[in-house]
Amino acid sequence: MQIDKVDVSYEPNGKIYSFLANGLPLKKGDVVIVDTIRGAELAYVAKDVEYLENYEHEDQLKKVLRLATQKDIEQKKENEKKEKEIKQTAEKLSEELGLDLKVTNAELNLDQSKVVINFTSEGRVDFRELVKKLAAIFRCRIELHQIGGRVEAQLLGGLGPCGREVCCSRFLKDFDHASIKMAKNQGLSLNPSKISGLCGRLMCCLAYENDHYAEVAKKMPKINSMVKTSDGVGKVVYNNLLKQTVDVRFEKGESFEIKNFTLDEIILEDKDGTKA
Repeated sequence: MQIDKVDVSYEPNGKIYSFLANGLPLKKGDVVIVDTIRGAELAYVAKDVEYLENYEHEDQLKKVLRLATQKDIEQKKENEKKEKEIKQTAEKLSEELGLDLKVTNAELNLDQSKVVINFTSEGRVDFRELVKKLAAIFRCRIELHQIGGRVEAQLLGGLGPCGREVCCSRFLKDFDHASIKMAKNQGLSLNPSKISGLCGRLMCCLAYENDHYAEVAKKMPKINSMVKTSDGVGKVVYNNLLKQTVDVRFEKGESFEIKNFTLDEIILEDKDGTKA
């Protein structure tokens, strides 16, 4: 069965989500209204409709409801202003109630019938009184969601250590498990400040690059192992996993010299002479 899939984002150049185009001839740049678990939302078409056969995730896709009108676009702008007001009010009330939480943002659905307020906290928070007060002020359904550091960074965005916009805000949909072992596989410094993202957790890119580094590492000789080269026998002192090259140290009396070789230019100094 053929479906018409279209990718959209809730912010221009934001994270991409897939929907059924619902028969609409959509193209990149169109502004649409989509059906979400939070109700109708305004979104931006990221690329033209794709017609796919036997799409395995078809049952998980919600529909594009219609093209957005100018009134919808104006409503979205009004909502963004009100979201700031709601966030400020939630922060003020939280302080008055002595709640140990940090409000991250507020998200209104298009018709302003519901607002989701995201917050971070070190522990569990009884926010029932806060919900009552906010509902009385804004006359809509209020939901408070406690989120972790990774989700907070995803919502707020920012620049990562690499100088580019953080991956979680730009394209990552799911957070893979990242570990110190992954940093070791990639030959990175284990200094927390060097391998942590804006969220304070290990950088997501450690996880989605790890399979490549782990595969390459299998081909590399171990540090301090002895290898044969065209310049003689030397000790491996550094592996460049990206370039797949090896730095070899040669002892020369009281001094030493370090030279760089590709994997094809070295042979492990072992019993059977297996290539590294």
